[in-house]
Amino acid sequence: MHNYFNYFTEIEEHFQRRRGTILLLSTLDWALIETWKEAGIPLEAVLRGIDAAFDHYEQRPRKTRKVNSLAFCSQEVLAAAEEMKEAAVGTKRETEESDSGLSSGDICIYLTKNAALFRLAKLEGIAEQVAREAADSLLSVAEDLKTKVSQHRHLENVERRLTVLEEKLQAALLTSTPEKELLAIRTDADRQIAAYRGKMSAAQIDQLQKQFLHKRLLERYGLPRLSLFYM
Repeated sequence: MHNYFNYFTEIEEHFQRRRGTILLLSTLDWALIETWKEAGIPLEAVLRGIDAAFDHYEQRPRKTRKVNSLAFCSQEVLAAAEEMKEAAVGTKRETEESDSGLSSGDICIYLTKNAALFRLAKLEGIAEQVAREAADSLLSVAEDLKTKVSQHRHLENVERRLTVLEEKLQAALLTSTPEKELLAIRTDADRQIAAYRGKMSAAQIDQLQKQFLHKRLLERYGLPRLSLFYM
């Protein structure tokens, strides 16, 4: 069984293995993985989709270009997800969480480290206020987790609280970032997505653009992701 909280790492490593060379995933790639996660696509479906896409690619008589983006695998990932859904294959989320392999100590260290990064971030106005509140909340979550007898039972609640903090922060960053910079990020997203529009639905593209913007804003201000998926 794949580690539930290793969703991102498993996909990255599998893509690199099939490509045959190490290629750091782009902002677009990470945003695409997030859309799959949020859509509830099982890790196994993503890995199967990547395999299918590369299998088809390797059967081509002429390969003039290497596969340089996960977006190349998008259609096969969705097809694999549908096949698994129809066959009722997969495991329950609760079962996956119980095998997460994360200890309370690891999570507390992760939360405390991110709290420090939020306090050190160079922000202004509402973004600075939200970041400081987020830092306090992260430390509160860490302290709360230390008192739990069985931390596995509370991982879902922790993840939910982290999601709320990220959503508040994203709204504050959107308000604080100059319009010109937001436009530049969106233009870059459209440019990178353009080659793969035919492989994705309108809803997927919209979600991908939002994830791309979110990741770029965090990078701009040197802020970490909060989800346990990034441990």
